[in-house]
Amino acid sequence: MNGETSPVCGVVLLREDGAALLQLRDDRPDIQDPGIWVFPGGHVEAGEPPEAGARREFLEETRYLCDHLEPLVSFDARSVGYSGDYPIIFFWTRFDGKQALECCEGQELRFVKAEEVALLPRRDYLTRVWDLALAASAISAEHGQICEGHDQSNTGGSDVLANIEYHASDQ
Repeated sequence: MNGETSPVCGVVLLREDGAALLQLRDDRPDIQDPGIWVFPGGHVEAGEPPEAGARREFLEETRYLCDHLEPLVSFDARSVGYSGDYPIIFFWTRFDGKQALECCEGQELRFVKAEEVALLPRRDYLTRVWDLALAASAISAEHGQICEGHDQSNTGGSDVLANIEYHASDQ
């Protein structure tokens, strides 16, 4: 897989108050989404499962090890305005409040509250993905903490998230 067709995976790391960890991308013309705020992530390597790629990219960019990731949403890059033909896949997890975060890529890395995001340069889908993560977090909280190997279909969360479709007109 090359960078143009391999999936891009991101992680929505949620703090207890609903704030999400965002990364301000470098402002360089040779990269995708220069100078805007994104969820940390990147391209999956050849033969790498999306969850493993998301975990690796998140660790490389933040020095934060996500012990457990929950699938959130997947959509085609073209449906949100990118020119490439590849899937964009998001996972979510809760911040453990223990590990330190370090900005290893981009200009800045910080938790942002939902009410602040409207003031930041970003892709429109960022807020929709964030809302999905908040909804998934609320669903999982109703059913207790997620543990490794937990079957999400028993929480009702998969039904809520599986019916999300993104269209180019939603940008």
